[in-house]
Amino acid sequence: MDVPHPGMSRLPQPIGRQQEVLYLPAGGHTVVLGTAGSGKTTMAMHRAVHLANRRLPHAGRTLLLSFNNTLVRYFESFSDIGDAADLDVRTYHHFARGYLNSCGRMSYAAICSPEERLAQIQSAVTAVLCDDPNEPALARPITFLADELKWLAQHGIGSEGDYVEAERTGRQGARLPRKERPAVFRLYERYRAMRPLSGKQYDWEDLGLAMIEAVAVDSRPRMYRHIIIDEGQDFSPTMLRSLVDLLPPDGSLTFFGDMAQQIYGNRMSWRNAGLRVQKVWEFQENYRNTKQIADLALAVSAMPYFAQTVDLVSPRAPTADGPLPALASFSAETDEVTSICAWATRTGEAQSVAILLPTRDEEPQFRKCLPCNAIRLHREMARWFPGPGVFYGTYAAAKGLEFDAVILPRLSSARMPIPEDIATYGQDEAETTAGHLFYVGLTRARVTLIISAAGAVSGLVPSRPNLLQRS
Repeated sequence: MDVPHPGMSRLPQPIGRQQEVLYLPAGGHTVVLGTAGSGKTTMAMHRAVHLANRRLPHAGRTLLLSFNNTLVRYFESFSDIGDAADLDVRTYHHFARGYLNSCGRMSYAAICSPEERLAQIQSAVTAVLCDDPNEPALARPITFLADELKWLAQHGIGSEGDYVEAERTGRQGARLPRKERPAVFRLYERYRAMRPLSGKQYDWEDLGLAMIEAVAVDSRPRMYRHIIIDEGQDFSPTMLRSLVDLLPPDGSLTFFGDMAQQIYGNRMSWRNAGLRVQKVWEFQENYRNTKQIADLALAVSAMPYFAQTVDLVSPRAPTADGPLPALASFSAETDEVTSICAWATRTGEAQSVAILLPTRDEEPQFRKCLPCNAIRLHREMARWFPGPGVFYGTYAAAKGLEFDAVILPRLSSARMPIPEDIATYGQDEAETTAGHLFYVGLTRARVTLIISAAGAVSGLVPSRPNLLQRS
């Protein structure tokens, strides 16, 4: 299991082959790929504590990284991690800001907010169109262009020629014709030139590239001997390369990931991120979900939107038995909200229950119907709250976590795929994004899973008989 039932004061114990990974020799690069519920987060925590243990010959200062701040707060709730003197737990972006500051490359408020970034890109579009007002690539939606610039930064594309020739696989495919790429690269360069004029050195997407540049000229002794990456499938190639460059010659890097849970659009493999891998471990066992929930996850992973997922580990069905996942239908979204919140409130008195949503915009509608002590999963969480209770937030905020019961509302055809994604990227790509989100959400459930929809059910939900109890 990636995360045990909330309330445990010490790390969950590794199971079977997991122990082999925890005590690998300290050196080189190791990749651990698993399916949902295979224990990746458990292994990451144990390996971090092991490598930071001063009593052992391989000991050294260790950095445990995740993409998700909610998961970092979960890590910190265990005394084994919180009391380890030579172990630091961070999100990548938190760590990168601190490192760049130590190099004199990070000033106050130097990073664009997502809203500021969109405004800056729009200004850059206007500037480029002054030179060529008929450029078709720049007539695309601003969110599309912003996502393309994100891809350029995250993959460290440094020239127009490299961009034109780049092979685009996975979710983003080759959706931008090569003949349109020079104009988009000019936009990328103009945006990066204009942004500092507003006092912003960086945006969140190019911190990995900034780290690579800073590490290359940093002659100081390396701070960390060991780096552990959990939920590595969400790290961009430049983020991973920057961490490889940070290691001393006798250091180690361990990458834990599940490619079925890629939800941020990187669609990359660790294979092209600079890792010099000694061994790849695969874990197919699912220790979290019941057989019924795992059967649904297997059916989802067989849907067309998973076809191009690289390094996908095929899970083995667990033996633990439980109820069939339920599909609840409602005539109106208001009825869906009130019914779901009432069920979660009752169940949360004795179990951990999570209501997971596609976007943050939908959170307020549910929050007003939940008890005052309901806990929102979000990046500014100050600490983890163990024990029974009601949690709510987005699919992304729940990465790496698990709950006794999970409810996934808004699985109607009108809501999923997300309409804005369809308008920006097209039906196929929007389905790919939504399908991976759905997979992440349903695999958070240990025993009970409820899916709900007001109106027609989304095509993301498999229609195969005997997977869902319909009501």
